Amino acid sequence: MRKKVSIVGAGNVGATAAHWIASKELADVVLLDVVEGIPQGKALDLLEAMPIEKRDSHVIGTNDYADTANSDIVVITAGIPRKPGMSRDDLLNTNFKIMSDVVAKVVANSPDSIIIVVSNPLDAMAQAAFRQAGFNRERVIGMAGVLDSARFRTFIAEELKVSVENVTAFVLGGHGDTMVPLPRFSTVAGIPITELIEPSRLEAIVQRTRDGGAEIVKHLKTGSAYYAPSAAAVEMVEAILKDKKKILPCAVYLQGEYGIEGYYVGVPCKLGARGLEQIIEIKLTPEEDAALKKSAEAVKELCAVIGV
Repeated sequence: MRKKVSIVGAGNVGATAAHWIASKELADVVLLDVVEGIPQGKALDLLEAMPIEKRDSHVIGTNDYADTANSDIVVITAGIPRKPGMSRDDLLNTNFKIMSDVVAKVVANSPDSIIIVVSNPLDAMAQAAFRQAGFNRERVIGMAGVLDSARFRTFIAEELKVSVENVTAFVLGGHGDTMVPLPRFSTVAGIPITELIEPSRLEAIVQRTRDGGAEIVKHLKTGSAYYAPSAAAVEMVEAILKDKKKILPCAVYLQGEYGIEGYYVGVPCKLGARGLEQIIEIKLTPEEDAALKKSAEAVKELCAVIGV
């Protein structure tokens, strides 16, 4: 029997994730949204592309969680973007209510699923999903580091005019201003980028990585990134469905790893059929450790607002 992936939220990120999954023939896809007609229309359009792509993935759109029943993985992209005049706390509280409602329905219909959270603010929403679901931490994972490291890799490849396939990049911490790109663990064909890029240029690339989402919003004016975020979520989906044991930076619930207790923070993780299969702990310099702890504090502040 084919695998089943449900995506909650049929906006740009959700619909594009459905596109990547179907075009890779990873699973059958259920695209769910509260707005009537949107998931149905997008799913049908995508389904009609399958003969051209020569893929047998089945795609349906729905407003009913019953259609998501027995999903292997549920990707949650639901939530609202920040609007003019809206405070950070207002956004946080609104998306917390949405996340709580979504997760309760997901768990009721797919009690054995693995949840991948994409909604922002990412780390706090992953924490909220974890609390609501009652799953073990291996089955609730946040997508952030895959996206952030992809942006870092893009900028490194552009700077050095090399193939992106040669570039590995390492990003820890929360998704946002406090993320911690680690240049000494980032390489081009095994060569540390600290030996290839001078410090001032490297610092500019690190800052551009931190500002990656904002840079795209500035261009689009009325929207935010969706191609790379959805591709990042699907890399995690693929690692789990294919039991790849792939090491990816993900937001996971730490229980003392890296000296952080009880919060979702981005760290290198091994993903396989059980979801999170191992947290990889590396030795950080005092500066890197301080930056990671600062990032965790920022997550803690957000979680305090919504009480999770």
